[in-house]
Amino acid sequence: MDTNKTITVVDDNPDIITIVKTILEGKGYNVFSASSGAELLNMLKGQKPDLIILDIMMPEMDGLEVLSRLKAMSDTATIPVIWLTAKGQYEDVLGGYKLGADYYITKPFTSTQLVNGINLLLGEGKS
Repeated sequence: MDTNKTITVVDDNPDIITIVKTILEGKGYNVFSASSGAELLNMLKGQKPDLIILDIMMPEMDGLEVLSRLKAMSDTATIPVIWLTAKGQYEDVLGGYKLGADYYITKPFTSTQLVNGINLLLGEGKS
């Protein structure tokens, strides 16, 4: 799939970033990464991805605060966000959607779950 779409992965765990990048680059996506919410917000000043994959549990600024900030800014409010998190309780999922998350994937995850979520949000074909 040659999508030319850009996805930014935000996670404080470098192993998760490596796994997600490997899966998505294999599907033809351009992938950038940030290891913190602050790093993501700085990156967004220069480039706007087509989609953001965001962890909830991160030090300093958690994913909930990052998502709130993204949705509050007019230039980033429409970027689809996928939660990729170990927090899988019903309350966590519901809270994520209430804040504006577009899709929710719990860790551990499969490449199929990840790609299907992205396809759903970006309107891509089946892979």
